[in-house]
Amino acid sequence: MDGISEILYVASTWVIPVLLAVTLHEAAHGYVADKLGDPTARLAGRITANPVRHVDPFGTVVLPGLLLVLSAPVLFGWAKPVPVDFRRLHRPRRDMVLVAGAGPGSNLLMACIAAILIHVAFLLPPDAGNWVGHNLLNAIRINLVLMIFNLIPLPPLDGGRIATGLLPYPLAVRFARLERFGLLILIGALFLLPLIGGQIGYDLNILYWVVATPVVYLEQVLLGLFGVI
Repeated sequence: MDGISEILYVASTWVIPVLLAVTLHEAAHGYVADKLGDPTARLAGRITANPVRHVDPFGTVVLPGLLLVLSAPVLFGWAKPVPVDFRRLHRPRRDMVLVAGAGPGSNLLMACIAAILIHVAFLLPPDAGNWVGHNLLNAIRINLVLMIFNLIPLPPLDGGRIATGLLPYPLAVRFARLERFGLLILIGALFLLPLIGGQIGYDLNILYWVVATPVVYLEQVLLGLFGVI
């Protein structure tokens, strides 16, 4: 297999897992919000498995593709956030936690399903089985990455919203103000800190420590739990 063919093959084993992971993650937010009193996502047509309704050109396509080409240690992305009007939820502070937790919860469920389905890949012809197996392994990894990454307690990530809902109200109000800086903090942690660390001779890849380490551990736990290894 030449270089271009290898790149295309690897890319083909990531497309479906990434699209499913980010699409169903967002749909889960909308579904739980709808059940808890806010129909905004349903009325906007966002409670769907159709990836076109959820794709963010940069977060779903450009960034994961760039990280894949650069052989980044952590591959992740995001979809367009599902609209949620927290004021319409039955119990806004409690339900905010449930709506935010639905996304990472869906990723954990998908990772478990992928681990179970690996047994099916062993029953297929070798070429098909290898391709399906790589898709399923990548599905486990990308779903675990999205779960752990989104549970980082920083607004606007799901972990930040969970923390906001659990903190005492005065602290929650102050903590929520971080949301305007959240994306800048993430970009700095992803690109700027490792660059600075490389210049001064220290490993400052914080996101790798926070995300990749637990992902590797959880992947082994799932594969062992469902009898794959």
